[in-house]
Amino acid sequence: MLRRRAISVLSTSIRAAQKNYPKPISVCSPFVPQHRDFLQSWLFPWDNSKPSFHFHNARAYSSLLALNDLRDNPGARKQKTRKGRGIGSGKGKTAGRGHKGQKARGTMKFGFEGGQTPLRRRLPKRGFKNPFSLTFQPVGLGKIAKLINSGKIDSSELITMKTLKDAGAIGKQIEDGVRLMARGAEHIQWPIHLEVSRVTVRAKAAVEAAGGSVRRVYYNKLGLRALLKPEWFEKKGRLLPRAARPPPKQKDKVDSIGRLPAPTKPIPFTTEEKEAMAA
Repeated sequence: MLRRRAISVLSTSIRAAQKNYPKPISVCSPFVPQHRDFLQSWLFPWDNSKPSFHFHNARAYSSLLALNDLRDNPGARKQKTRKGRGIGSGKGKTAGRGHKGQKARGTMKFGFEGGQTPLRRRLPKRGFKNPFSLTFQPVGLGKIAKLINSGKIDSSELITMKTLKDAGAIGKQIEDGVRLMARGAEHIQWPIHLEVSRVTVRAKAAVEAAGGSVRRVYYNKLGLRALLKPEWFEKKGRLLPRAARPPPKQKDKVDSIGRLPAPTKPIPFTTEEKEAMAA
């Protein structure tokens, strides 16, 4: 607005001066010294010397300050962020090369190949992964016998999965339980009682031949954590969960429901259970 007023004032003064002087008057002529000083201080506020160029008439001056030449100062207006426009928001980064080696702007989804069928869909799929499969950590009878001889496991008490974990017979990453294997079964020469998730036929026969027993117990994910890490629930200020019942598909693969906290004495098999196991 200040520029518009300056243009109108200068134009009016120059027109009045032209009426009195038929010769075209220069803006920098001595007839209008006040206009010359004002123009110099307005266009060049940082320089007290004369401007490096002169205007010969009012028309040249008015064309310099035309409305279509007005601009904001650099950095005065910032570009607005286009929200919800994806790569057109103006926030994208260089993501590889475009057509004919040109730099491509914007980001793209991982695996996107420009619209063509991606590699993950072009390759054939082989095999099948059962989402209901269970993973058991194996442990052999020979390893258990070795830990009993070294004094890390007490054979007079019930050997549970927590006992095996604390003694180092199995690792810390137990997914669905422990499977008892018959490796080193010849070293078992005294009765032991165990509670595991699964047991092989040879391992069960070797333990029973020595006068012991093996019971297959069921623990779900939460129950297995409560069995192996009861201190976690105490740290969180939570009570131990109740033992869960096995799903229908696993009823014939277990003998009983797991007990919480970790038991120390075995549950003797009844006559009906022994007959069912023998059948």
